[in-house]
Amino acid sequence: MKTLYDIYTPSEPCTCTRCISFCHQRPGWWTVEEAERVINAGYSNRMMLEIAPGGAFGVLSPAFRGNEGSFAFREFSNQGCTFLKGERCELFGTGLQPLECRYCHHTRMGLGKKCHHDIEKRWNSHDGQSLVKKWSLMMGIRTPGTGFRTF
Repeated sequence: MKTLYDIYTPSEPCTCTRCISFCHQRPGWWTVEEAERVINAGYSNRMMLEIAPGGAFGVLSPAFRGNEGSFAFREFSNQGCTFLKGERCELFGTGLQPLECRYCHHTRMGLGKKCHHDIEKRWNSHDGQSLVKKWSLMMGIRTPGTGFRTF
């Protein structure tokens, strides 16, 4: 069975205006396994919790700048990714860059939606929501009332 890494192979690194605009618009998503490595590497305070429409589940992603360690709030959404420094990703080459960021590229316009959807499906699972709960406890965030499942 193919993994997400087999399906969504890394693109060539690029700092063109189009590719950097992805980082300014919204942070790419980690897989559940990647997010766990990021937490273990000490970056949990630079994540945010995105809640799926309808509140069914949560996704840990790189935070909007100024929105670190909290729920994703719309008022920070124009601040770009917390890991974007001087038009470069701090995580590039560390093994911690999100799969969605490594895959999306100006030559793959429109293909990112499928990658995003497939990553989302992995978050809507026992393992995904267990990691969300672990992170929420680390950050002191109370999740009851958000509507998403705690498996």
